[in-house]
Amino acid sequence: MTLHGGGGLPSTSTQQPAGPEAEFLHGALAVGAARILEVTGDPVLAGMFVHAMRNTLDTTLTREAGGTTFVITGDIPAMWLRDSSAQMLPFLRLLGAGVGGGAGPDSGDELSDVVAGLVRRQFECVAMDPYANAFNQEPNGASYDPADACDNPWIWERKYEIDSLAFPVQLAHQLWRRTGRTDIFTDAVHEAMRSIVRQWRLEQDHEQNSDYRFVRHTELPSETLSRDGLGPATAVTGMTWAGFRPSDDACVYSYNVPGNHFAKLALEHIGEIAAVVYQDAELAAEALALGADIAAGIARHGVVNHPDFGDIYAYEVDGLGNTLLMDDANMPSLLSLPLTGGVDAADPVYQATRAFVLSNANPYFYTGSHAAGIGSPHTPEGYIWPIALAVQGLTAATREEKWDILQTLRDTTGGTGNMHEGFNPDNPEQFTRPWFSWANSMFCELLLDYCEGPDGHDNKNGNVS
Repeated sequence: MTLHGGGGLPSTSTQQPAGPEAEFLHGALAVGAARILEVTGDPVLAGMFVHAMRNTLDTTLTREAGGTTFVITGDIPAMWLRDSSAQMLPFLRLLGAGVGGGAGPDSGDELSDVVAGLVRRQFECVAMDPYANAFNQEPNGASYDPADACDNPWIWERKYEIDSLAFPVQLAHQLWRRTGRTDIFTDAVHEAMRSIVRQWRLEQDHEQNSDYRFVRHTELPSETLSRDGLGPATAVTGMTWAGFRPSDDACVYSYNVPGNHFAKLALEHIGEIAAVVYQDAELAAEALALGADIAAGIARHGVVNHPDFGDIYAYEVDGLGNTLLMDDANMPSLLSLPLTGGVDAADPVYQATRAFVLSNANPYFYTGSHAAGIGSPHTPEGYIWPIALAVQGLTAATREEKWDILQTLRDTTGGTGNMHEGFNPDNPEQFTRPWFSWANSMFCELLLDYCEGPDGHDNKNGNVS
C-alpha cells in the first residue's frame, strides 16, 4: 500500500527527462560514490547516493533563460523556498570539496551557477510576495486551492512561514562563503533583504501591525487560520509571528520557536552580508538588533522547565502563558537547531531538548520494528520521516549513531531505493510519496557528512548553518 501526495496535496507527475545541464556532475558523483564505498564498504549506499543526486537533477531542476534555476519539490509542480534550499545541500558540499566546484564568480563552474540561479529565483519570489511559501514556474494561476484568497498567478500557496524567508538567506550565505562569489548580491537582493528585516520586525506585533490573513475553506483546522484568518491570539514577546509551521500546517501558538531561532541566524547572515558586501551599516545594525530582540524573546518565553528533562525549548508559544511541547519532522525543528539555529550542539538546553524530542514524551516520536524517529501531524499517525532521521544523524555526537541511522535509511525505502516523506516503521512498504526530493537530499547530506569525518574534513554537524 502506497499513500501518495502527503498531507492531501495533489500527486501531479512533473518528472522531466535528464538534460545536458546535468552531465557536468557525472564525474563529481562518481568521485563521491567512490569515497562512500571506500569509507562504508557498502555498495548499496554508494548506489543510493548517485541515484538520489541524479533524481534531484533529473526530476526537479530546470535551468532557465536569464540565469535562474527553478526547483520543484518533487511530485508537485511548484517551488517551495524551504524545500528548494534544502534540496541543494549535498551539492553545496561538492563545491566545498572542490569536486565539480570552482573557486569564485569567474570560475565558470556550472554547479555554482546552478545554485546561484536558484538564489536569484528565490529572491525574485521574496520580492514578489514575502508572505508566500510556494511559487509557480510561470504565471499560470496554478495553486493548491483555486479558492484561496490570492490573485497573483505566480503563487502556488500563500501560507506565511518564517523559514520561507530564512532558507534563501542561508543558501545565499552558504554559496558566498563556499565560493566567494558576490554576483548573487544584486540591488534587488539587497532590497529583498531589507524587506525581510522589515517584515520580521512588523510581525513582532501581528495583532496590531499586520494585514496578513489566510482563510481556506476546509474542514481541516491545520489548513487555515482561526479568527477569520488572523490566527491564534498572541502577546508581544520580541519573537516574530508565523501563521504556519515548516510542515505547512497551521501553528497552534503563533511563535514557532525553531522558526525564530532560524530567523535569528538568518538575521546574523544578513548583517554580515550587509556589512561586508553591500557596506550598508544601517541594514546590518537593524538586522542584528532584531536578531537580539528575537533571541531575548526565545530566552524569556521559549524555554520551559520539564519535570523529567529540565529546561527545554518549547515548539510553539503565544506569549500568554500557553506552550506546546513537541517536535515536528520538518526543518527547522528543535532537533535541527545546530543546523538551522546556530545553537551549539553541546548546549545544555539543546541537549535536554534533544533528549525530549527523541523520547516518547514527544507526541510525534514513533517506534516500530524497523525504525524509531520523529514524524509529523502532516502525515498518518505513526509514520516516521527520513528527513528527521537524517537531521538526527547530522546532529549526532557520535559516528556510531550516524552509522546506525544511515543503515536505517538504507533499509526502510520499501524496496524503492528512494527516501519518502513518511513511512510506517512496522512496514516500510507503506509510505507517503514514492520519492521526495528534500528527503533524498537530506540522506545524501548525512552520507557525505559521515564520509568526510574520518579524514578531518569540514564536518560541522552537516555544515548546514
